[in-house]
Amino acid sequence: MNKSTLTLAVCLFAAPVLAQTKKAPVKKAAVPATTASAPVLKNGLDSASYAFGIMMGSNLKSAGITSLNYSLLNKALAEAFNNDKAILSNDQAQAAISNLFQESSKKQNAAAIAAGKAFFEKNKLVAGVVTTASGLQYQVITPGNGPKPGPSSSVKVHYKGTLLDGTQFDSSYDRGEPTPLTVGNVIPGWTEGLQLMQTGAKYKFFVPYALAYGERAAGPQIPAYSDLIFEIELISVDAK
Repeated sequence: MNKSTLTLAVCLFAAPVLAQTKKAPVKKAAVPATTASAPVLKNGLDSASYAFGIMMGSNLKSAGITSLNYSLLNKALAEAFNNDKAILSNDQAQAAISNLFQESSKKQNAAAIAAGKAFFEKNKLVAGVVTTASGLQYQVITPGNGPKPGPSSSVKVHYKGTLLDGTQFDSSYDRGEPTPLTVGNVIPGWTEGLQLMQTGAKYKFFVPYALAYGERAAGPQIPAYSDLIFEIELISVDAK
């Protein structure tokens, strides 16, 4: 759980004290009607049980889950404690949870997803931009004349990475030395893109989020569902 402590506030209502004079009685204050009775916590187990519900609900809500089927949630909790046979396997349960979070995340990031889609639709019309079958887009800045790498090749590259709005999140140029890597051990957009290049080439790649880090964030600088732009210079290839 994200919250290590939970404070339960108990509201106590006192009946109003009615003061009377000999001339006229003071009218009784109106008591607001309650729509639902507060739960009665008779012991420590009751308090802890209620606290678990509050913590679970708060954390799920903060993760973007806005509602659940509460009767099924209670039924499943009881079945788990009673060692009853569940109607979902562990794999099915994990898949169901994953799908719910995925749907919630897409709703939360709908504006960013739509903006990225519009960018790629417009960018594919720019002169010199090539779109591959996967959706990767690239532009040749400087052609190369050396060998192309394969999926298991070790290469050295210089690169700069930015978000679509131009925010830079990484640069080997700033570090002053090229980065060694294996072509098959990077994001899909890089694995595909590097194999299009000859040694000595410099390309600009426009990478859809599905070919980058997908639905997850990559550190504090790359949010979930981020489409990315890279300028990559292929310095050397150790072909395999």
